[in-house]
Amino acid sequence: MSGLVRRSIDEPEESRPFEDGKGRLDLVSLGGVPVGRATFEPGWKWSQHVGPIAGTATCQAAHVGYFVSGRMRIVMDDGEQVDFGPGDFMTASPGHDAWVLGDEPCVVIDWQGFADYAKR
Repeated sequence: MSGLVRRSIDEPEESRPFEDGKGRLDLVSLGGVPVGRATFEPGWKWSQHVGPIAGTATCQAAHVGYFVSGRMRIVMDDGEQVDFGPGDFMTASPGHDAWVLGDEPCVVIDWQGFADYAKR
């Protein structure tokens, strides 16, 4: 058995669209660990475009991610907020909303919080 695994996010094992066509999540699995690339279109907001799928008021997933392009604001349930952009790494605990800033799609690679994200 090989000690190397290669997956391409450009050939995802699974894709999950967001509500209203505001983006999608592409997933690959590395040794049973899902890694995802989410593309959030301008106008995307978690509470409007993923919340109805999740059935919760705010996102209850923990995230560890890297921002490839675009900008996003994440606001925790307690009001703490941070804007993220290209080159930023982030962690976000459960209990947050988020939305795209500006008119450019926001692309995020996440290797913790996408296992059940936007899963119908």
